[in-house]
Amino acid sequence: MERIEIGILIYFLLANALYFSLTLFSWYMLVPYQMSSRLWDPSEILTNPMAPPVSILSPAFNEEVSIVSSLRSLLHLSYPEYEIIVINDGSTDQTLAVMQKAFLLRRTAHLFHQALPTKRMRGIYQSRQYPHLWVLDKENGGKADALNAGLNFSKYPLFCTLDADSILEQDAIARVIRPYMDNFNEVVAVGGIVRIANGCRIVQGTVEEAKLGKKALPNIQVVEYLRAFLAGRVAWSQWNALLIISGAFGVFKKNPVIEMGGYSVDTVGEDMDLVIRLHQYLIDQRQKYHIVFIPDPICWTEAPSEWGVLAKQRNRWHRGLSQVLFAHIKMLFNPRYGRVGLLAMPYFFIVELLSPVIEVVGYLTFGLIAMIGTVQLEVAMAFFILAVLMGLLLSLLSILLEVLTFHRYPNVGTLIQLLFATVLENFGYRQVTSILRLQGLVDFLRKKHDWGVMTRKGF
Repeated sequence: MERIEIGILIYFLLANALYFSLTLFSWYMLVPYQMSSRLWDPSEILTNPMAPPVSILSPAFNEEVSIVSSLRSLLHLSYPEYEIIVINDGSTDQTLAVMQKAFLLRRTAHLFHQALPTKRMRGIYQSRQYPHLWVLDKENGGKADALNAGLNFSKYPLFCTLDADSILEQDAIARVIRPYMDNFNEVVAVGGIVRIANGCRIVQGTVEEAKLGKKALPNIQVVEYLRAFLAGRVAWSQWNALLIISGAFGVFKKNPVIEMGGYSVDTVGEDMDLVIRLHQYLIDQRQKYHIVFIPDPICWTEAPSEWGVLAKQRNRWHRGLSQVLFAHIKMLFNPRYGRVGLLAMPYFFIVELLSPVIEVVGYLTFGLIAMIGTVQLEVAMAFFILAVLMGLLLSLLSILLEVLTFHRYPNVGTLIQLLFATVLENFGYRQVTSILRLQGLVDFLRKKHDWGVMTRKGF
């Protein structure tokens, strides 16, 4: 039992030291990045004739409550040339009908080359009002299959993936394209930041005011997202070892994705799988490349506001993480893959994949030994307090980084809500999500592959 205690403490200290190091490095990179970005105007790209056109792919399954708001935000993007392709993936609600009514869709006989195998197409629609808005109606095959259908239909060299329950800011595409304008030959993927829209004031598909809602559950997720995007992804991007670009918002070069066979339909973590396969494919091809995360193009998304929906989401995320990491286990500690194999893959295996196991075992172990008297209650309490303080420190650093750089929550009341959510996260939420992630790992071992139904409230 004593060895288990020591092992848990060592893991806890090492994991938090890594989190802290990533956060400090992100501070080091983000503050000068934000200062320099203030000197750059998105209009430089909007007026540039060399700005590459983009195909925006938005898979939709039962998104009737949010799809119209999401599309209205896309139709008002500030970007010279783009097309919007919504892939209705066998929805059983009124997703297609509400789009037909809102955007005057008409059925067409448009022809395209099917480079990737997908489920059967049932119909192709084009908006009478907005000729660059297309809707593909197909049999249900899952998100990856829907994205592959969108890739087949798309006509531009870059494609942007966007969840149907998400809203892009008007200049988001112009900002996320910037790395391609700087180095189009080597940049193959760019991810932008995703923020929580719950509680924000949204008018005609535009976030007019960023604020928090009254429910604690989405507010805690705001803190989570700030910590994940502003700390972790900034650091890994700088080392060209970024393993995930959120499926909610990313821009990719189309050719290498087609050459690799498109999105894998064998995992629920298709976004992470695609990025790792890009690393592997381009390294094996001995090509110079960059996979980049930039923190200022913003995508707003709806977070679960009920525990049941959150449980399905976190279970799916961890199952996807498990599937992807084990599918590419040959890259683990493999010097052939450089920082990806020697740094990023070990980190995601040891810290991200195993952390719920260690946390749950740690809580159970310290609770058990405190009850049977093999360790003083003060020692168990000291461990819990230390865990809470470390969680608070990392979250507070991320919030402070947001305040000093992007300052999207200027209202003092909103910042107080964020601080309250930071404290609340450590008393119940963190423990429950650890159990949910552990269940996801168990379901992976049981070979469970279903997506799970995500109920939306709408913007």
